[in-house]
Amino acid sequence: MIYLLRHGQTDYNRDGRMQGQTDSQLTSLGMAQVEAMAQVLHDEIDDLSGWRILASPLRRTRQSAAIVGRALGLPVAIDPALIEVGCGAWENRMYADLRAEHPQAFAGREWVFASPDGERFEDVDARVRPWLAALPPEGERKVIAVSHGIAGVLMRGAYLGLSREATMAQDTPQDAIFRLTGGAVDRLACAPVAA
Repeated sequence: MIYLLRHGQTDYNRDGRMQGQTDSQLTSLGMAQVEAMAQVLHDEIDDLSGWRILASPLRRTRQSAAIVGRALGLPVAIDPALIEVGCGAWENRMYADLRAEHPQAFAGREWVFASPDGERFEDVDARVRPWLAALPPEGERKVIAVSHGIAGVLMRGAYLGLSREATMAQDTPQDAIFRLTGGAVDRLACAPVAA
């Protein structure tokens, strides 16, 4: 079983700034969102023996994983395969400015891959598919993965065998956990957190 979490809200999310692989930090709302996710995991997992927490190397996911790790009493290991899509020169830019400059790119769901020097769908897919394939067999998986919006979408799409279009149509919540098991993906809602 895999529990897949996106990091909580960051200062970049709050301000409308593109993150990509830039380091950003959790806001107080983001920390509360992750605490709510940790509570769901605490309630979901009866026996924590053998469970691992793996996190992207970026600060926002390390912070999120540390909150979950403290709540569950589990250590955190860093896994570069869980890193977010790199957005090249568009990183650190305001979304509103990018939309105004590149309206065609933002007309569809794949704007995140439109930066001239950023990563493409295929680059992220080439990270997450081998990561999934290298995990223990389905019945032996005990992984809590703390990743990102786009990396998480591609991971769920790969797990379900979705088309590219269906993969990119998925949502990227910061207040829910996805449980990947038995060839299905279930969304576990967290208690609402006030902004």
